[in-house]
Amino acid sequence: MTTPRPTAELSADEARRLALRAQGFLGAPDRRSGVRGILRHLGAIQLDTISVLARSHELVPYARLGAVGRKTVENAYWKDTHAFEYWSHAACILPIEEWPHFAFRRRAYRNRPHWNHELPDGVYDQVIKQLRSEGPLTATELGGAKKTSDWWDWSGSKVAVERALMYGEVVCVERRGWKRLYDLAERAVPGSLLHDELDDTECLRRLVRLAGQSLGVGTRADIADYHRLKGEQVDAVIADSGLVPVTVEGWSKPAWADPAALETPPRGRHRTTLLSPFDSLIWERARTERIFGFTHRLEAYVPKQKRVYGYFAMPVLAGGRLVGRVDPAREGSTLVARQVTLDGPKAVPAVAQALAEAATWVDCTDVRVERVDTPTLREPLTKEIARILG
Repeated sequence: MTTPRPTAELSADEARRLALRAQGFLGAPDRRSGVRGILRHLGAIQLDTISVLARSHELVPYARLGAVGRKTVENAYWKDTHAFEYWSHAACILPIEEWPHFAFRRRAYRNRPHWNHELPDGVYDQVIKQLRSEGPLTATELGGAKKTSDWWDWSGSKVAVERALMYGEVVCVERRGWKRLYDLAERAVPGSLLHDELDDTECLRRLVRLAGQSLGVGTRADIADYHRLKGEQVDAVIADSGLVPVTVEGWSKPAWADPAALETPPRGRHRTTLLSPFDSLIWERARTERIFGFTHRLEAYVPKQKRVYGYFAMPVLAGGRLVGRVDPAREGSTLVARQVTLDGPKAVPAVAQALAEAATWVDCTDVRVERVDTPTLREPLTKEIARILG
């Protein structure tokens, strides 16, 4: 693909601020639209099984809005069919109005020749019949999720309902105790949206444009990664997506930006907060390192003795920079900072603020700091947290 002449040249700092504003961390948040506004603004909120302070899909709106109630978060996603779960960046909550734009992926799944699980004869039709007469239902209610205790040893009904989810015949309408609650798409998706009429090009053009808007500015790889598109899919539509080519200081690859974002310099108040490792601001590690000079990896699946920053180390955002990491846990009404990594003494007030606010959000009355990478900063951090909590 021949990249058109860039329309603007951005400094690294300008690109960083564009990204922060696009992701909802710079400027006053739109509190009136709340969690639903955050979902529409980001276009996708990743789900994950790990729950330390809270699950990732709860941490994402919290990071932008502050102490929004967890029940409020769940209701905002699932009540009144506002959202659906589907495969985007990973398993993600998506705005319901984007259902038509994932038709390309549903078609690809329907045409997929090979699967990891065998689908027993007749089970698919039986699951659809059961959902039609009894739904919504969990996999357990459909006959059991597993054949054995092995995580990946799915039952026939679980294989069938997950296949139906990928095909778009079934929708996950809620997470109940972390179990998917399935219903027929014909019941769950508004009639005006329930179609696969858009061709692949139109679907891809929309998702590329949405990714560019949600990122503010990004490389081809950044934009592709947002909804897990292929590079050649991005190439095929980006010229007609509405995004404009730009160059960014220090970036070795061409970039594309949301033209509306370029019209107004990003200004406003910065948010200080803990970030889920699955937050869309930082979920793409190469982009995070390029924009923030911050190398991060999730160590939950790394053997304990090999971890550097902790099981679920959460980056700390302050002043538009990533200034440290906290590996949190909870013991009763105490938030435990098992391991804290600080970008020098200047990071202490910000990390203290982020920990104190997070503690209040999850109804903890105390914070205990166990380890700090620079031991001499443990006492100043503890004192600052105590001062904030009063």
